[in-house]
Amino acid sequence: MQNNSFDLNFLYQNYNVLVYNVALHYVQNVEDAEEITQDVFVKVHHSLKDFNQKSSHKTWIYRIAINQSLDFIKKKNSQKRFFIFGNRSHNENEYLNASTFEHSGIDLEKKEAAKILYTTINTLPDNQKTAFILSKIDGLSNPEIGEIMELSISAVESLIFRAKGSLKEKLATKFSEYHKNK
Repeated sequence: MQNNSFDLNFLYQNYNVLVYNVALHYVQNVEDAEEITQDVFVKVHHSLKDFNQKSSHKTWIYRIAINQSLDFIKKKNSQKRFFIFGNRSHNENEYLNASTFEHSGIDLEKKEAAKILYTTINTLPDNQKTAFILSKIDGLSNPEIGEIMELSISAVESLIFRAKGSLKEKLATKFSEYHKNK
């Protein structure tokens, strides 16, 4: 059986949970993750005939899911800025930082800490964020991450190292502020 003979239903059945989880890690909102998942499989459907078999279907779909998630975030942030500008709001930060944190895998009592963590992860540059999420949240190995991101293993290690350093610094500040306010 050749890879191109796979149908969309097969790919959806095998990878929809993976795509949904990747999207949820990026956007922390169930409805947005569902929308991204749908968009990914529409893109997979349109691109399946062009799949070049240089990587596995899993790696290819991971790339699409990551790119769709990053594009979704950029689009949403752009819309928020337009909305604020259109209404001449004087409090852009309040609107941009409005909580829509919704992650089904996190207990209610841990949600505030998780919200701080994911908000901080989302401040990382895209490559660092992607490497960190794939490594520390999805549990992928550096070679797997390198294949998905099309980077060398040493580049992946460097991105994860820089992401961890940046997160450590930013989280120390945020959690000390969080505990002062409690």
